[in-house]
Amino acid sequence: MRGALRTVPEGNPASPHSEGRAARAALDEARDRAAAALEVDSRQIIFCASGTEAVNLALIGGGRRLAPGRRVVSWEAEHQSVLAALRRLHLEGRPLTLLPVEASGHARPALPDDAGLVSIGLANNEVGTLQPVEEVARAARAVGAHVHLDACQGPVWVRPPVELADLVSISGHKIGAGRGGLLVAAPDLPLDPLLHGGPQEWSRRAGREDVAAAVAVSVALEACSENRYAWAGRVRPLAARLRDRLASLGGRATGGEPRLPNYATAAFARVRGEDLLLALDLNGVAASSGSACASGSLDPSHVLLAMGLTLPEAMGSLRLTLGPETTAAEVEQASATLETIASLV
Repeated sequence: MRGALRTVPEGNPASPHSEGRAARAALDEARDRAAAALEVDSRQIIFCASGTEAVNLALIGGGRRLAPGRRVVSWEAEHQSVLAALRRLHLEGRPLTLLPVEASGHARPALPDDAGLVSIGLANNEVGTLQPVEEVARAARAVGAHVHLDACQGPVWVRPPVELADLVSISGHKIGAGRGGLLVAAPDLPLDPLLHGGPQEWSRRAGREDVAAAVAVSVALEACSENRYAWAGRVRPLAARLRDRLASLGGRATGGEPRLPNYATAAFARVRGEDLLLALDLNGVAASSGSACASGSLDPSHVLLAMGLTLPEAMGSLRLTLGPETTAAEVEQASATLETIASLV
């Protein structure tokens, strides 16, 4: 991986003074590096504040420019940022269709003939199921629809097939950048900006650019591009070990193959997910139940319900994910902790 900038200039990239020119140079370099990592043209990169903003810019910005009567389409188990953006469009009068998913979480690529914009995730954020992006893209092209690929989940482990989509959203915090995000969009694709003001980001996102976040996202994308296959090969057997332990403790596996290599998920019909999380946390194991974007909510996971799980199972979901630096010793600690907790509940 090429070295990251040691110090990110703090000037305004739009200013003509030396500090501004330095910031502009850093921003331009970040754009070029992100584009190279994603194998697209630099003019397709729109830096955003987060993956959520990138998703909203793609779906609301693109959906508002569709021809009258053309509908927006996605699946019931997609991320909340996708579903909320599409429902916003629906409130504005745009027809909306949310399609069912298989019990594995895989999307069914049967689209209505009047689809105008189709949104599919690279991978499900709760259970790790890799989606049939190529099949969905083919079906979308057959009815003349644009494709949005929500690639916020997965670029650490698998290459986002950006060539199959017209719009691709990326989240900084999901790839180790800490903050920021970007949207890949063809320069000639009709896209209404969500923020209005200056001509920044090709007049598609007004406001002073966050140069530090852009640099962080570009460096993280480079790291993913250069290391993802080695990372995936190392963590895949460790995640499988965790899935085996969850099954041995009575957990019903959630999600299906192919999946992201770092996911170990299960649902327990007789134990609340919150109780498991608290017990794990007290023993030094960080886990999730449902989506982190719905933290604080007592509602069951919409993803698991869409996959056909019962309400008690959905309320007892557990998600363990590994990072590129997770060790075998840490996996053994988590496994032993799970076994101890299971004997107490």
